[in-house]
This record gives sequence, structure tokens and C-alpha cells, in this order.
Amino acid sequence: MTPPQRQRRYPKEEPPEPPTAGPAPAGQDDPRDPGRLYVLTGGGEGGDRADIDLVTLIVARADVPPPATQPEQSALLRLCKAPLSVAEISAYLNLPFSVVTVLLTELLTAELVQARAPIVRQALPDRSLLEAVMHGLQKL
Repeated sequence: MTPPQRQRRYPKEEPPEPPTAGPAPAGQDDPRDPGRLYVLTGGGEGGDRADIDLVTLIVARADVPPPATQPEQSALLRLCKAPLSVAEISAYLNLPFSVVTVLLTELLTAELVQARAPIVRQALPDRSLLEAVMHGLQKL
């Protein structure tokens, strides 16, 4: 018995060439544009950031965003009516984690949102609790 012979696959068509780099048409800004992200973060002013990681839960304190907030901050406040992690916020807003951290720091200082650290579980349960459960089960 001879093994089956493989046939080489050839591409049927050449893929279309990517569009040439040039200025984006009006109204179609790239959300990952470094210039836009720089403006969103206030140009790197302050430098202090809140101690936030990807699993920190964020909850909005205000029902309605104040009129002076940026559109991204308003969207963030609307998203956080229910607790969301910073990673989820970053994904929903299509912004990098570092930019979301800067936006959240501004909202935290204005007391418009509340940050909740994730619950850290102990690696092992308390021995006395396990013994109490064991004795309770033995008495049944």
C-alpha cells in the first residue's frame, strides 16, 4: 500500500494591495491614532495614575455624566452603571489600557467613579473551619 500523495496548493488570486497611507477622510479618524490618544490623555499632564490593574472593578457614582466631561469619559460612565473590569472597559471603548487608566484616574479624582479591588481568595481554607465541618458531618 502506498501513502497518498499530497498536491501542492497554489493561490488562485493575488490578494488586493492595501490602500496607500495618506490622510484619513474627514470624519473617519483612526481610534488608535497616537495623536488622538495623546489628546485624550491630556498630553501626559500630571503623571500620577491611580493604582489600577486589569481586574479592578469600576462602578459609576453619577447617573448622568457632567456636561464638562470628554465623550470617552461620558461613555465610560454610561458603561460602568454595573461593575465592569478595566479590561472590559478597554475592550468596549476600543482604547489601550494605559489610556483607560488615565481617563479613570481623572474620574476617580473627580469622584465620579469608584474602584473596587478584586476579592483575593486565600490559597488554602482555614484548618479550624475544615475540622468544624468534618466534625459536623461525623455527627450526622
